[in-house]
Amino acid sequence: MTDVAIIGAGPVGLMMGLLLVQRGRSVRILERRTSRSGLTRAIGVHPPALKVLDRAGIAPALIAEGVRIGRGLAYSRGRKVAELAFDGDPDFPFILAVPQPVTERALESAVLALDPSAIVRGAVVDTVDDDGGSVRLAFGSPSGRGSLRARLAIAADGAHSVFRERLLPELCARTYPDSYLMGDFEDTTKHPSDAVLFLEPEGIVESFPLPGGVRRWVVRLAAPAVNPTADGLAGLVRARTGEVPEASTNTMLSAFEVQSRLAGRMVHGRTVLLGDAAHEISPIGGQGMNLGWLDAAALAPIMDASLAGADVGRQLKDFERSRRRAACRASNQAGLNMALGRPLPPAAMKLRNSLFAGVLQSKVVADMVERRFTMR
Repeated sequence: MTDVAIIGAGPVGLMMGLLLVQRGRSVRILERRTSRSGLTRAIGVHPPALKVLDRAGIAPALIAEGVRIGRGLAYSRGRKVAELAFDGDPDFPFILAVPQPVTERALESAVLALDPSAIVRGAVVDTVDDDGGSVRLAFGSPSGRGSLRARLAIAADGAHSVFRERLLPELCARTYPDSYLMGDFEDTTKHPSDAVLFLEPEGIVESFPLPGGVRRWVVRLAAPAVNPTADGLAGLVRARTGEVPEASTNTMLSAFEVQSRLAGRMVHGRTVLLGDAAHEISPIGGQGMNLGWLDAAALAPIMDASLAGADVGRQLKDFERSRRRAACRASNQAGLNMALGRPLPPAAMKLRNSLFAGVLQSKVVADMVERRFTMR
């Protein structure tokens, strides 16, 4: 009998597993992939999540490999509109940019150092049966069928969670009129450690530094991308901003549309939905992975107490309520971020930019905006 079975070895599942094995609990993390993805994907780590990583002993290694983003700059038509420092947290006065594979490697290494058998790769879970006293999980693998029994289970299998669909089949996605194309290129800008937003009439262009002299570019599109190319993305960036990414240096290219789902319930008997499986939000703003880590940090002590025999019914209700509030707040912030980046006529854009710059001159307003952007 395993204490906790976790479906999914992404950043959230690995974090949940690490927090539990550090408390002395037996854990099995079942992952369908046989190896980690090499794609950069989620890159932004905000101060509250850095505190969780620090308590878990992971933050120093990630900070050493990442880029500290100390401020965000906004430009429009070649002129700087505004500047916002991300220095409100005294412990971590920055947003950390680090590729997801680096983050997953650090988390996985920490888990395996405590329990070399904790992660089971190639396990495609297809059955989760809760009999009221334990949870039985059955899965297919390259070597055949397998199963395990756990006292508790966590579904951290991402935005396309199979288990959320089974538990909450009526939960519909909210769609948005926003499409994006993003890619990573060699950084040729003059902003090696700044996040830069280009507020242009045709739509926003976002830009973030990555380790190794790489920069991510994200462009809002008028319609979903069809057969996107690095040359096409570089051309869009050049046309709107004047910056010139070299297409031949592209290492990642992804087109995506945006939707969101917020589960009303995360706890279903002995199974808990966590991270994107519980609340899928827009990636614009980079809050999704952080939200999942904060879920894990809140849930770990409750699960530990439950495994020790405590009655945690009230704590679980408080957990669901507080994490749903946090997810709604993050989703609303992502919605505002997307609205900020939608096309406007030049005159309206100029007026909006002037108002934006004006309100940020107030320290009270700037502090409030900084808190929202950094999830504090």
